[in-house]
Amino acid sequence: MTQKIAVVIIHGIGKPPADFADSLIDEITRLCSPKTGADVIIRPIHWSPVLQGEETRLISRVVEGGTLRFPRLRGFMIDFIADAIAYQITPFDRTVYDSIHGVFARTLRELAVEAGPEVPLCIIAHSLGTIITSNYLYDLQHQHLISDEVRAQMAVSPLERGETLTLMYTMGSPIALWSMRYPEFGKPIMFPPPELSIHYPDIPYEWVNLYDPDDVVGYPLKTLNEQYGQVVTEDREVNVGNLLEQWTPISHLRYWGDMDVIRPIADQIVKVWEYLNPEHAENR
Repeated sequence: MTQKIAVVIIHGIGKPPADFADSLIDEITRLCSPKTGADVIIRPIHWSPVLQGEETRLISRVVEGGTLRFPRLRGFMIDFIADAIAYQITPFDRTVYDSIHGVFARTLRELAVEAGPEVPLCIIAHSLGTIITSNYLYDLQHQHLISDEVRAQMAVSPLERGETLTLMYTMGSPIALWSMRYPEFGKPIMFPPPELSIHYPDIPYEWVNLYDPDDVVGYPLKTLNEQYGQVVTEDREVNVGNLLEQWTPISHLRYWGDMDVIRPIADQIVKVWEYLNPEHAENR
């Protein structure tokens, strides 16, 4: 019997369909399966439906107010800026924040059932999804911050508590911009989580932050402050998108399909699997 690895993929801005991660899941599976077989269990975190209704209402109301030019650019502003604003907790309401975190919690609960309650966890996050991931993990590490609504979606397994977080990949991350809310650019999550060495001593872990220099949303993280410098393994510069896109801000939307992004992630997943299953690794 071999041990499994759990992987979640969380999207960023826009209104992706429910199958947004299918191509990435297929590619990671193709790259990993010669070694890992069916031991890499991957699930998407599709949070955008939480905001779609309110976005539609907002657009219909502002369009009634008068002529609005640059509709595609305005769509980007709503997808990114409005979503980011709506996601924040206010003194009077945290409904959106808790609803999105509830989707995160349910996905981890389902993974814990399917892959195992203590298996290593890999998170692949893009854009605004990196902020959601950072906030969710931070709340897990400071339990008093979790609302009753989110806690009701959770069980008590180590995976769901974030204790087995081993690999994290942030792509096109605006965490640096988000950090302006806090003194000295904020405090990152504890990575690796303190419990990881108890569950898996010497397991190969990493937090790699991938950014394209032409992506105006994504930024390096290690140099934000000393704490980020300690927990982020690497700020990795990549060049994503086709020949027409890779020199433009459109590159922000192209991390998913770039092999320079995907292959190193798959390679590291295989390394973790080999750590878990040394007796089987030699035979595959």
